[in-house]
Amino acid sequence: MTPAPTPPPASASPATGGQARHGLQLPDYPWDAMAPYLATAAKHPDGLVNLSIGTPVDPTPALIQDALKAASDAPGYPTTHGTPALRQAIVDWFARRRNVPGLDPDDVMPTVGSKELVAWLPLLLGLGKDDVVVRPTVAYPTYDMGAVFAGATAVAADSLEELDAGARARARLVWVNSPGNPTGIVRSVDSLREIVAQAREVGAVVASDECYGELGWGPWDPENGGEPVPSILDPRVTGGSHDGLLAVYSLSKQSNLAGYRAAFVAGDAGIMANLVNSRKHAGMIVPFPVQEAMRAALADDSHVSAQKALYRARREQLARALEAFGLTIHHSEAGLYLWCTAGEDTWTTIGRLADLGIVVGSGTFYGEAGHGFIRVALTGTDERIGAAVARLGANS
Repeated sequence: MTPAPTPPPASASPATGGQARHGLQLPDYPWDAMAPYLATAAKHPDGLVNLSIGTPVDPTPALIQDALKAASDAPGYPTTHGTPALRQAIVDWFARRRNVPGLDPDDVMPTVGSKELVAWLPLLLGLGKDDVVVRPTVAYPTYDMGAVFAGATAVAADSLEELDAGARARARLVWVNSPGNPTGIVRSVDSLREIVAQAREVGAVVASDECYGELGWGPWDPENGGEPVPSILDPRVTGGSHDGLLAVYSLSKQSNLAGYRAAFVAGDAGIMANLVNSRKHAGMIVPFPVQEAMRAALADDSHVSAQKALYRARREQLARALEAFGLTIHHSEAGLYLWCTAGEDTWTTIGRLADLGIVVGSGTFYGEAGHGFIRVALTGTDERIGAAVARLGANS
């Protein structure tokens, strides 16, 4: 069995003194720690099944590819704010799919994927050393990195009531991730409303990373009689005002567009105007062909439903096989992952699965509360998912 690597540090601070010339001293990229397990799994006679990173593997829908090709003659600079047609498509999508009516097209903007916005938002909001960025207890590491880039302090909490008085008073940005990565937790309307009220009390911005919003399961699966996953901009949450609120969304998951870097942000009119202006200065622009591909993707719901059906089937197969193998699935109500534990050290579980040729993500990458857990992605082909299910079944 492969020995466990030394875990990377959970956070980092800007370099000081003589190190400043070399830039920020950041922790190693956490997924680099998976290299020995990938090597072990690759030796399996039936090949590697990599379920560690949620990168889409199914084809980009033809209608989106066609839109990209049709816009490929693009000699001029694109607009940072997004074309009027794209912004209207985003507004229409919010109304149709996210229960957010009446959004102003001026209050939306495309971004180069959602990760870059997550990483740079604290800096673009003007946060600094005296400010606190609140992120979920179990969370995607980039929320912490965004605080590092701005020189702010990241604090893990799922409610502002969990913070001490000093941290709460200094909170300037509160990240919500619903559906959550890696846990798949979905915040209800009441839960979102509560955190919005808490943030408004201290003058903090709430930014909601909602990129798995179309991928709800069970009670959050509208196609099976469930409720849609609520957005932070839902009027039941906002009280009729988008003040201090931002919703971040990506088409990577629902439309297999990870390679296009196609995402957007919407919300508070004042914040959005400043973000657009700041990004003009910084040159953060989504290419025009990608903007056209986004417009086509947002106007079509059928490909989203078809892709979700593939993930639903893969999820059901994997969940049964993992449970039979001795894992317990926690939360996982939405998104592209199963959040599991075998009641043992994370790296022991990862090593046992690597011996079967299966690579999964380490819960340790997502904060202290992730220790003991693994994240299993649904983003394998039907054939590779089937191979994983067979191997798990043979060793149950």
